Formats: sequence, structure tokens, C-alpha cells
Amino acid sequence: MAQVGTGLPPSGAEQGSRSQAGAEPGPAGERCPEHGLELGWFCATHDRLVCAQCARLGGCRGHPLTALEEKAAELRNKLVDQCEKLQLQSAAITRYVAEVLPGKNQRALSAASGAREAVVQRLTFVRSVCENEEQRLLEKVHVEEERAHHSILTQRVYWTESLQRLDALRTYLVDQITNLDDHGLVHVEQELFERMEAAEGILEPQASEQLNFNPKCVQSPLLRQLWVSAVISSATGFEDVRVDEKTVSPQLSLSEDKRTLVFNSKKAKPCPDCPERFECWPNALGAEAFCRGTHAWRVSVDKSSTYKLGIAYSSLERKGPGSAARLGYNPASWVFLHCDREFCFLHNSHRQVVELVKRPAEVCVVLDMDGGEVLFYDPTACVILHSHREVFTAPIYPAFAVSDQSISVVQ
Repeated sequence: MAQVGTGLPPSGAEQGSRSQAGAEPGPAGERCPEHGLELGWFCATHDRLVCAQCARLGGCRGHPLTALEEKAAELRNKLVDQCEKLQLQSAAITRYVAEVLPGKNQRALSAASGAREAVVQRLTFVRSVCENEEQRLLEKVHVEEERAHHSILTQRVYWTESLQRLDALRTYLVDQITNLDDHGLVHVEQELFERMEAAEGILEPQASEQLNFNPKCVQSPLLRQLWVSAVISSATGFEDVRVDEKTVSPQLSLSEDKRTLVFNSKKAKPCPDCPERFECWPNALGAEAFCRGTHAWRVSVDKSSTYKLGIAYSSLERKGPGSAARLGYNPASWVFLHCDREFCFLHNSHRQVVELVKRPAEVCVVLDMDGGEVLFYDPTACVILHSHREVFTAPIYPAFAVSDQSISVVQ
């Protein structure tokens, strides 16, 4: 009887009788190269077919052995099981392709049609609102234009008439001085002074805001919100702002990618002195300036409770503890400040408190050089934190300050 597991195969005589009884030999013509016997056993240790002599006395002695026909039967059973699994898998795939995918496709087409309709409806509504806002603002521009034009025309008429009165008075006075003798001049003294007194009411022209076009007439929360969203969502997106290492205060550390500023709460680190470096305040400027166009950059501020973000001229003072080098306390810088629980906008020492319900995790700085405006925007809440109009007269640099933890420019 065949031995399985660690049992030994039959002796040579028994092996011969097995062969005569029809035991399956190994592959045609394949015999043990060492003993010349047929390969009728499978050694699990060496994972190969061996002869009875190898199993009893050779290198496979004591190894788990299985008769070739039993090993083949076991393998056939596994293959049959695998064929059944493949058949079941094929049936499942056939059913999925025939029944599930068509339904999925129909639902996808229906969902796409609904989404397309929603997009069209919403953008149609937005377009309608924008057109109405455009018409409203253009009418306000027209009204303001007419008002300024009418004021200028009124002033022109008034000053033209005043000029004519002054010229007439001057001509009259010259005529009296030239043609009257002493007696006659003294005789008309009262008349001369009455005419001159009337002329004293004509003052020199003074500058008046009434003669200027008021650009605030087009200030619109909707227009500003749509414009900021369009700037941030545009193809150009955010600027790749890097911090200029030469400007970084000794109180700050700059990351290798030039985007993160870390406040050093201990003694300021020694660093090479240079004219561009801020000496006393924990400030830094961007590496590149903006001269025209619209620009936006985003700063992560969730790790800091005391920071400033904004813009500045390169003329900003770098040395000394005075206001000239302090962001927001001079004419050369405009910043959004967060200190503990306070939020405000600072420029030239003028503070405008910003009321916020929630502390922003990120702040976008949006700069319109041509339109003369800087805005601070919370991209998470989609809220404009503050906006300020200014006529910029020089290239603008991104400005940063931090005195708690760190802030990072987000790319």
C-alpha cells in the first residue's frame, strides 16, 4: 500500500509490482538521473518528483512524501475547484455587464443631465444678477459723472462771471484814476469804495471734492465678492511668493523653501547684517515686487495668534525701533493684524477694527495695482475681511510679521 506523509516508499520488489500494477510513471522518458528509477514520488521538502531509492536512502530520506498518483489527483481536484470558481466569476461578470452596468450608465446619464441643468440654471441666475448689478452700477457712474460735470459747469459759469466783474471793476478803476482830477476823484470816493467792497466778496478758487468724480459710487459688495472669487479661481491662481532671506529679522527663522517664518521666542539668532534686514521688528518682505496687474497669495495663519500680513514699499525703514520700520505704522505699509483676539487693518498708524465671528485659518492677500486696492480674504469662509483703496506710487512687496509660532505662504 502506498505510503504518504513521512512514511517510506515500498522496497524495490514492491516498486516493481507497483509498476506492473499500472502506477503512473513520471513524465515520458523521465527517470531519476542518480538511480535510473522512475519518478513515482513527490517530495514536499524539495518540491519535486523523486524515485523510491532517493526517498528511502537518498537525499529525501525522512521527508514528507506523496505517491505520484495521489499528488496528481490532489492537483486535479484543485484545478477542478479553480475551474468552478472561474465559472462562477465569469457568470458574475456576465451578469454585472448585462444587468448592473446598463443601469449604472442610465443613472450616470440622468445625473449628468441634472448636473448640467443645475449649472446652466445657476449660471443663468448669476448672469442675470450680474447684468442687473452692472446696469445699476453703470447708472450710478452716469449719475456721478453728471453730478461732477454739472458742478464743474456751474463753477465755470460762476468764475467766468466773477472774472468779468473783476475785469470790469479794474477797467472802471483805471478809467477813474486816469480821467478824473483830484476834485472829481474825491467826489466819487463813496462810489469807488462801494464797487470795491462788492468785489471783495469774490474769493480765490479753492479745491473742492464736489468737483471730483467719486470712485466710491461703484463700491458694491457683490461686485467685490465676485471679483475676488474670480481672481482666486482664475487660471493664474496664486502667486508663487517667496520670502527674501536678506530682509528676515534676526527674531525669525526662514524655512529652506523660503515660505515659512518661525518666531524665535528665545534670544535672537545671529545673522549677517545688511541694509535690507529688519533690525528690531519681526518683519520680512517678499523676494519679488509687483508693479502692475492683479496678484494674490495665500498665507496659513492657524498656528499663530500674533501676525501681520499685507504689502509695503521697499522704502520701508529697516533699522531702529521706531514706527518707520513697524508694519502698519507708517505711510509705506498696509497690513491685516491679528493679536490675541483682536483683528484690525493698519496703515500709517490708523487702526480700523475688523469684526470677525471666526478666526481664519488662512488669509488671502489680493492686490489690484491698476485699480488701487488691497483686500484681505478668508478663502474658507469666502468672506472679505477688509478692503482698502490706495493710489500706489511705487512697486509693492508682500509683507509679513509674526511674533508667535509661525506662518506659511501656501502654494
